[in-house]
Amino acid sequence: MATSPFQPTGEPGDLAAHLMDQAMGHLFSAALRTAAQYRIADLLSEGPRTPEQLAVATDTHAPHLRRVLRYLAARGVFHEDAAGAFTLTPAARALRTDAPDSLHPAIMMITDELFVRTSAVMAETVREGGAPFERLFGAPLFEHLMSHPAKRDLFDSGMASLSVAVDDAVVAAYRFPERGTVVDVGGGRGGLLRAALRRHPELTGVLFEQAPALAHHVLGDDELKGRWRTQEGDFFTSVPEGGDVYVLKHVLHDWRDDACRDILRSCHRAMVKGSRLLVIDCVLPPGNAPHFGKTMDVAMMSVLDGQERSAEEFATLLSAGGFRLTRVLPTAASPSIVEAVAE
Repeated sequence: MATSPFQPTGEPGDLAAHLMDQAMGHLFSAALRTAAQYRIADLLSEGPRTPEQLAVATDTHAPHLRRVLRYLAARGVFHEDAAGAFTLTPAARALRTDAPDSLHPAIMMITDELFVRTSAVMAETVREGGAPFERLFGAPLFEHLMSHPAKRDLFDSGMASLSVAVDDAVVAAYRFPERGTVVDVGGGRGGLLRAALRRHPELTGVLFEQAPALAHHVLGDDELKGRWRTQEGDFFTSVPEGGDVYVLKHVLHDWRDDACRDILRSCHRAMVKGSRLLVIDCVLPPGNAPHFGKTMDVAMMSVLDGQERSAEEFATLLSAGGFRLTRVLPTAASPSIVEAVAE
């Protein structure tokens, strides 16, 4: 989804317009959140509607709503027709709450104060180091979420929404064993484990997470009955033993290297020599190549004091945890699969 209509040619005036549009990117995030909050995409699912009709349905101010939707339409989210009515675009369809691949929960999470306030003080973060989240909210992110159930639900729902495309891409790119047990460590609501079990009918799995996420797991399909179990725990202390493949999806990027080494050693203690570990995170390309991981890296810096890593950084980190990196597999989504074996 493009956030800017400008494609600079190199001319000074064009570059200035492009840079100014990028500087106002916070307005795009706010407009996107506004459309998501009032569920405009849901209201447009049955056909075109005018701002006045939408305003009645949402109890909003029609002239202001039109201006927000016109702004979004200029960036490919919604389309305004000649009669002044708005319709869905492919990008807007992803905002529908009933879409199978809905990004509505993800948009609501990413545009929440949890992310907005931390990014607003980036200059201070760069000067002082560390993540500003604790200074702003009084506790690190995960501690804050444990004491604020509504925010924890927002976070878990958002992460599950972001993970749908990633889960499908991972199971398409990686050949899991036909038999054996997959242990999904810190696996959220279990979307990846569900995708793997669906693809491999004789595979079993363990979803290892904290209680709030486990309470909303997605493993209850009839076709998966008897092939999985959940286990509550702390991956810094221990993880379930007896797995053939261990998965850390979107876990290591949350933490600094020292914490990651503790997580990896915890996994290593539960594994036998030769067992496989899959780390699913963005793998940063060298140089100036654009990559979503570079955006996520700055987000991790702001919210969690975590980071995205290059293949070389993963190799060093895994080695310190008792693993040898064997290969890095790209997927159709932005994260890659970093495969390692326990030594």
